[in-house]
Amino acid sequence: MKPAVFIDRDGTINEQMGYINHISRFVLLPGVSDAIRLLNDNGYLAIVVTNQSGVARGYFPVELVEEIHRHMKDLLFERGAKLDAILYCPHYPSGAIKEYTKACHCRKPDTGLIEKATQLFDIDMHNSWVIGDTISDIEMGNRAGLKCILVRTGYGLGEIEHVLPKRAVKPHYIADTLFDAVRYILDGRRASG
Repeated sequence: MKPAVFIDRDGTINEQMGYINHISRFVLLPGVSDAIRLLNDNGYLAIVVTNQSGVARGYFPVELVEEIHRHMKDLLFERGAKLDAILYCPHYPSGAIKEYTKACHCRKPDTGLIEKATQLFDIDMHNSWVIGDTISDIEMGNRAGLKCILVRTGYGLGEIEHVLPKRAVKPHYIADTLFDAVRYILDGRRASG
């Protein structure tokens, strides 16, 4: 069994630009490849979990999501980092594209993407984490019984200031970036032996 870090995409791995409706709008945040490489080197699975409701809303085709994910993997690979899986939810309850218009179990904050990952990998859930820039990420992790880190990138600062105070669910830690979040996880692992 290996522990996993479930990582949100937009605002955590790449710049938050609303809907990424063109590959040119996908820009990695600083330190992301270093963070994922640290996970790779320390025996963690690096798994992206992301809502992509733009598919259901008719903003872009599912093929664009797949193209962006190939591009993301290639960019990271060029920098010595590897994602073990990229799992996404293309659904939205009131979408415009019939085949993707539904209430589903895979849309965060529900836990379907994490459950799918546990079918693909033998995951040590007790030592796994969620990292993201929204309370939805933290709620998903909490529902799955995982420790969670909220990052200040993407929507993070606004979520910390305006949303987090009104919610019962809280992150275990707030980090500046994905790299800082990964360092926190690894430092805690070393401290606990």
